[in-house]
Formats: sequence, structure tokens, C-alpha cells
Amino acid sequence: MGKFVVTKRANDQFYFNLQAGNGQVILTSEGYTSKAGCLNGVESVKNNAQDDSKFDRKESVNGKHYFNLKATNGQIIGTSQMYESAAGRDNGIESVRNNAPDATIEDNL
Repeated sequence: MGKFVVTKRANDQFYFNLQAGNGQVILTSEGYTSKAGCLNGVESVKNNAQDDSKFDRKESVNGKHYFNLKATNGQIIGTSQMYESAAGRDNGIESVRNNAPDATIEDNL
């Protein structure tokens, strides 16, 4: 089972990583100015992860593949790691779908 790990960066921004059951990070959030905002982001991932239209599949200038998960308002909730192939990216999306809905929250603050 996956988990959301909530932490605070040196710049006082809060963020979360969604980790798969094996501990691999599959989604990283944008920075939030408050812990409450960060936790709302976690809930937004849980709510939007089952909707394929919320996944924006991308290719970087160096040919790596990644995705953004967007909220209903179009704002980016989280970004994946870089993948060597489109198939790897699509596996990452499937991992978010499988792990996010029931993921626990680990508060590392």
C-alpha cells in the first residue's frame, strides 16, 4: 500500500511525495505555504487519481517522459519523476491510480 509523506523544505514550503508500496516516489507535489494547504493537496490527489483526463502526459526537451496530475480547476497537484519511455510513464500513472486512493499519510514535520 502506498503512502503520502509530508515534509517541509528549507525554504519553509510544505510538500508531499506519494510513495508506492516499495518506497519508490511516484508523485511529488508543488510547494505549499501551509501544512493545511499541503494536506488539501493530498486529498485532491486521492480524489482526482481515478480520472484519466486529469493526467497530463508530457515529454521533456531531452526526450524523457513524465506526467502532471491536475485538479478540477486545472492546477497542477503533482509531477512524476522522469521516465525513459512513454510505457514507463504510463506505468507510473497506473501506480498513482492504484496507490493514491487508500494511501496513508506519514507526517514528517
